[in-house]
Amino acid sequence: MKREPIGAYEFWFIVGSQFLYGKETLDEVARHARIMADGLVKSKNLPCKLVYKETVKTPEEIEQCIKDANYDDRCAGLVTWMHTFSPSKMWINGLRLLQKPYCHLHTQFNRLIPDTEIDMDFMNLNQSAHGDREHAFIAARMGLGRKIITGFWEDATVQKQLGQWMRSAVGAVESRKLKVMRFGDNMRNVAVTEGDKVGVQMQLGWQVNTWGVGDLIREVEAVSESEVDEQMDIYRSRYTFAASDLQAVRYQAREEVAMRRFFERERIQAFSNTFEDLQQLRQLPGLASQDLMAEGYGYGGEGDWKVSAMTSLIKRMTEGMDGGTTFMEDYTYHMEQGNELSLGAHMLEVCPSIAAQKATIEVHPLGIGGKEPPARLVFEGHPGKAVLASLIDIGGRVRLIVNSIEVVKPIYKMPNLPVARVMWRPEPDLYTASHLWMLAGGAHHAVLSYDATEEMLEDWCEIMGIEFVLINKETTVASLKQQLFLSDLAWKLR
Repeated sequence: MKREPIGAYEFWFIVGSQFLYGKETLDEVARHARIMADGLVKSKNLPCKLVYKETVKTPEEIEQCIKDANYDDRCAGLVTWMHTFSPSKMWINGLRLLQKPYCHLHTQFNRLIPDTEIDMDFMNLNQSAHGDREHAFIAARMGLGRKIITGFWEDATVQKQLGQWMRSAVGAVESRKLKVMRFGDNMRNVAVTEGDKVGVQMQLGWQVNTWGVGDLIREVEAVSESEVDEQMDIYRSRYTFAASDLQAVRYQAREEVAMRRFFERERIQAFSNTFEDLQQLRQLPGLASQDLMAEGYGYGGEGDWKVSAMTSLIKRMTEGMDGGTTFMEDYTYHMEQGNELSLGAHMLEVCPSIAAQKATIEVHPLGIGGKEPPARLVFEGHPGKAVLASLIDIGGRVRLIVNSIEVVKPIYKMPNLPVARVMWRPEPDLYTASHLWMLAGGAHHAVLSYDATEEMLEDWCEIMGIEFVLINKETTVASLKQQLFLSDLAWKLR
């Protein structure tokens, strides 16, 4: 996929002050702000550049700075900090115009209070404890969504929290650009893969449109043998071949070349298809979809455009991390008492970015769809902490449901199950987590990510202005029922 790396985005560091303190103090504010911005970038804990932009001292300066940020495509958000006291009424007009994600970093330049050196000059300069409270009030008074990070700026915990928020902010910016291509409609009579595409574009910015399978077939037929050969060489460099039917693998290569050409021409970042609508395609794209996901594209099975878009966005938010993110589906449970687990897989399309070892290309019958046995990648997901995220349309709004999980090495080899598979233990436990997931309306499709965190996804939801539901070891049926009840009331009043 041809797009700039996440590091091409920048965040503007805007420091608040006023003319009351005089030129010498304002020069010191600017010097400290540059040191902080440079130090945060050099920490390597931020995925994007933090650029000291300005020390704003008047309503006009604030308004102009925010206007500039709104229309600068490189700027993915603002980070504000009040080194001195910045009267917050000055911020009203500017903040009313803000269209970018917004983080309030509550810190101070010096770690310690100096004993003998502290005097009124020091106090007038170093009063973040004072200025940041004034700044926070106006954001609360205006009802502005923002991220608040507190702590000393040189501490790794603060830096990493800021870095995670930057990833969420980039996800919000990318959401406004996201284009999803649907090959055909969703699987017939399935409810959870449906949704209001106009409403979602208004809320999240996603452009979700349908192309006929016939359009893809024409692209497949136009792929040359030399292009197939080149794609086969890529497969050999990435995966282990266990397939004796190379023609089946070559057909997947042909489908992948055709889809990538289609996506690049239409500037697509995510796609969906369904085995119920293949027409003259000889195989459901399996290996092709998996390899495209490994390159960063989002995918959704059975026409599920919502999970496709979320897979793409979470891959973008976690770019440069190495745990992996994939489209996932719950399949079956292991209900051994005291060792309850969930087995996730899909017919074909699980991303090899989560593989414990090098994935193997195999060819097996699909069992549904009535087409040729498709080539696919077979592997196990690696152990580790992860999240499952499901975006659902519940009428008039969308809700992101996130479950914290622990992926384990599969307890069986399952030699007769020729698909990629992942086994996990959800929090707080399988039975409670399943109850909570269904109570919230979670889909059987989800995004599984080892890199995204609960906080990262919650921040993304807050930026986008949508509902967030977290299921973890503290969640109970009673607490979630109350949360959903109050949430329904709150959203109906909006």
